Amino acid sequence: MHADVAPLRVLVADDEPHIGRIIKMKLEQGPFVVTLAYDGQEALDALAQDPDVSLVLLDVMMPYLTGLDVLSRMRADPRWQRLPCIILTAAGQEQHHREAMALGANEFLTKPFSPKKLYARAMELLGVTEDHLEEGGAHRS
Repeated sequence: MHADVAPLRVLVADDEPHIGRIIKMKLEQGPFVVTLAYDGQEALDALAQDPDVSLVLLDVMMPYLTGLDVLSRMRADPRWQRLPCIILTAAGQEQHHREAMALGANEFLTKPFSPKKLYARAMELLGVTEDHLEEGGAHRS
């Protein structure tokens, strides 16, 4: 972590712990601090407790609330209407892609996905470049 760059907080909700760990390990190589949730309700609770979340990654198929349920509730709440969101889903669920985009997802990735591509897309969605990191200026005002 670069000492003079404020970390970006990311909420990752996936009911498969190994997927969450892979994402956490990859994102935390950069300017991200990851909170893991294992179901949709836990994701909403985590969002409500941490107003500084910069990005949310939601798996579609989770217990209690699906990722699409969580996204729908996020977009209905003024606090989270503009919060960038990446939806993750297993292959072959094309209807989820259309629904996610209609609900306002910023990106849709099919598992298995490339952690490197996910990292690059997270950086892009949050407007962070490697140059910013090298200069230490990602969040200076």
